Amino acid sequence: MIGSGNIGTDLMIKILRLSDTLEMAAMAGIDPDSDGLARARRFKVPTTHEGVDGLIGMDGFADIGIVFDATSAKAHLVNAARLAPHGKTLIDLTPAAIGPFVVPPVNLGRHLDAGDVNMVTCGGQATIPVVHAVSRITPVAYAEVVASLSSRSAGPGTRASIDEFTETTARAIEQVGGAGRGKAIIILNPAEPPLIMRDTVLCLIGDADHDAVRASVTEMVAEYVPGYRLKQEVQFTPIAPDEPVRTLLPADAAPVTTKVSVFLEVEGAAHYLPAYAGNLDIMTSAALRVAERIAHHEREKATP
Repeated sequence: MIGSGNIGTDLMIKILRLSDTLEMAAMAGIDPDSDGLARARRFKVPTTHEGVDGLIGMDGFADIGIVFDATSAKAHLVNAARLAPHGKTLIDLTPAAIGPFVVPPVNLGRHLDAGDVNMVTCGGQATIPVVHAVSRITPVAYAEVVASLSSRSAGPGTRASIDEFTETTARAIEQVGGAGRGKAIIILNPAEPPLIMRDTVLCLIGDADHDAVRASVTEMVAEYVPGYRLKQEVQFTPIAPDEPVRTLLPADAAPVTTKVSVFLEVEGAAHYLPAYAGNLDIMTSAALRVAERIAHHEREKATP
């Protein structure tokens, strides 16, 4: 684990408590006094405060197969370059997006042999499954997502990557979600007491079977991570002929007639941070699922 902040610490605790596939080999940070490194030491996990170089120099580094990067987009570029000669599989929890996007309920099995997989963003993990659920029923010409999360749950790494967050999420809405064009907006909500993560997904579609779309979204939400739920029924709003939506659509998009609105809430499991930090929990839960699947895949390849 590279990164001893909120995301790295929560993921470490999930691995220690929940996984019968993965073993925590080390945690690397850059702040010797960070809470994450202190907790790792209490859990008897080897630590270093010298970042990726300290990790490479640790005893047992050669036996590590998977490295999670829970730092920032800019830091991941450096970390990936330093780790490249060592043949590790990287799971990137920053918006750097060097490798392919992975959203577990959509494309978990497609990139198991990639050397560096990207978990998009917390907003992407929360909303792209819904865009995909709509697009597997009917073409989505445009999808817009708004992720609202407590400002308390946004640490330095998240704040340093806000620009990359919107750009990476928008690209993944198109590439993984299947939308013709995507847009992402993030809101850091300063409300006290803190509110749990809320997400709004808007999709512009043509004529389609509304019951089939509703069923697809409901099924997707039900099969994802705990604490991920619909706030209300999926809504369908007719688009008036004179409504100026053409500027949102790709040049070759078919006419759209309906706006689909999906309202989500993401409550965290509170393994490390409070339940309102569902934005972190959905990232770490998804990353754990991806790492376990990659580990199983590697064992299958090694079995004669």
